[in-house]
Amino acid sequence: MLCPGFLGTEGRACACTARPLRPRILLRGRLLPGRSTPHESPVSPVPLRSDYGSGVYRRRIALWTEDGLVRGSLVDDFHDFTVRLEHDGVHVLKIEGAARRIPWVTCPAAAVPLLRLEGMPLTRSLRQIARHTDPRAQCTHLFDLASLAVSFAASGAARRLYELAVPDRVGARTEATLSRDGSPALRWQIDAARVEDPPPFAGRSLAGGGFLEWVEAALDADLAEAAQVLRRAVVISYGRRFDFDRVPDARTFQNYAGGACFTFSPERVAEAVRVVGSVRDWTAGLPDAGGGL
Repeated sequence: MLCPGFLGTEGRACACTARPLRPRILLRGRLLPGRSTPHESPVSPVPLRSDYGSGVYRRRIALWTEDGLVRGSLVDDFHDFTVRLEHDGVHVLKIEGAARRIPWVTCPAAAVPLLRLEGMPLTRSLRQIARHTDPRAQCTHLFDLASLAVSFAASGAARRLYELAVPDRVGARTEATLSRDGSPALRWQIDAARVEDPPPFAGRSLAGGGFLEWVEAALDADLAEAAQVLRRAVVISYGRRFDFDRVPDARTFQNYAGGACFTFSPERVAEAVRVVGSVRDWTAGLPDAGGGL
C-alpha cells in the first residue's frame, strides 16, 4: 500500500530510514514539490475520496501458537495477509507468507524475500529483525506481520491480538487507539506527525527513525512493540484519503509512496497494476476473523 515510511505530513523523510525522499509528499493536504528523475513522464494526480472525514481506518493483527508453530494474520482496509513460522525456540527455521487480499498484482511475490528471515535468531526487537534484511526489498505489511511473528515466538506467549483504530483526520488531528488482547493499551492524540498526548509519547514525532529507536531504548518490550504497531497504523491510515479504484497502477501513486517497499522498487513499479475492488471500509468495525476479508 503506502511505503513503510510514508507519513504524508510534516516530515520530509522516509519515516523508517530518515533519508530524504525525492518524490513529492503530502503536507496537510498540499503537495510539496520534489525533484523528479530525468526523462520520467509526469505522474497523474491521485484521485481523492469525497467522503473522507467521516470514517475510521481499522487494523487487526492476530498471532497464536498452533501445533508448535506460530501463525499470524493481518487485516485492514487495504490488506489481508497471513504468515506461518516454524522455530526451535532459538532461531527461525521456516517462514511462509500468503496474501489473501492485496492492493497491487505484484504483492504476492513478496513472499520470496520474506525467506531471508530464515535462520535469524528469535528476538523481541523489531528493529533487530529489520536489520537482518533490507525492509525496502519486502512488502511492508507482510514483513510487519512476519516480524511480529518472530517477536511473538521469542516471547513464549500463546496468543496476541492487536486491534487498532484511526479516525479520519479533522484538519491534521486525530485520535489513534490500540487494544491488546481485548484491553485498551494506547490512546494517542495526534497532530500531523506528532503525538500531542499522553506521556511518555507526548511531543514525540512519528517521522524518522528516532521514534523507533526511542521506544525500544526507553520502554519495556511489550509497550515498545505496541507503540510501533500503532505508529504503523497511523501512517497507513492516510491511505483512506485516496480513491484507489481510480488508480490504474503503482506508478500513478509513486510520488506519494516513494520507492521504499517491494512493489514500489524501481525494478517492479512499472508492472504493478492496481487490484480494483480490493479496498474495504471497516468504519463500523472489522468482522469476526475467519477466511479472507
